[in-house]
Amino acid sequence: MELVRMKCGFENGIDVGAVGTKGGLSLGRKGNSLVSLKSFSSYHIDVEIHDQECGEVWRLTGFYKNLEERCREGSWELLKHLSHDQIIPWVVVEDFNEITNSFEKKSGRLRSERQMDAFRSTLEFCNLNDLGFIGRWFTWERGRFAHTNIRERLDRGVATLEWMNLFPSFQVEYLSHSFSDHCPFFLTL
Repeated sequence: MELVRMKCGFENGIDVGAVGTKGGLSLGRKGNSLVSLKSFSSYHIDVEIHDQECGEVWRLTGFYKNLEERCREGSWELLKHLSHDQIIPWVVVEDFNEITNSFEKKSGRLRSERQMDAFRSTLEFCNLNDLGFIGRWFTWERGRFAHTNIRERLDRGVATLEWMNLFPSFQVEYLSHSFSDHCPFFLTL
């Protein structure tokens, strides 16, 4: 993960390595704001940012949902647990490996309404709102041929209203992917 972060031009950051070929998180940053690590695991990096540009303290969590079916509920419990420490503006970004509605998926097996509802309920419990995006609609893709191609919006940014008000000009952009089946996620404040 460190090599990828460095190639993207981010000398400073925090990396959590992949487990085999799955997962891996990297939080790269530019600027001279103080970043304090709150917690991390194979599925999240949680930091507090003392932002020198706006003079505020806010929270950023990079999140990766466990792909194993038996551990899915544990991912939502982790996010709910992290939300208990929601005293400052908070943004959560990255790979939730879930969609909120069926229109966020093209082709392939239908997603269960129960799965999507669990994701929506978790976001609501945590007071997190979708940040929207520019760029590609689908952030994950598999299959090179039209009859086998599946696309989904698995990656996203969500935030509390306090964070959205702190950075009213924020922008989420999904970039083209080359070496991964997920699009890189770029958040501009």
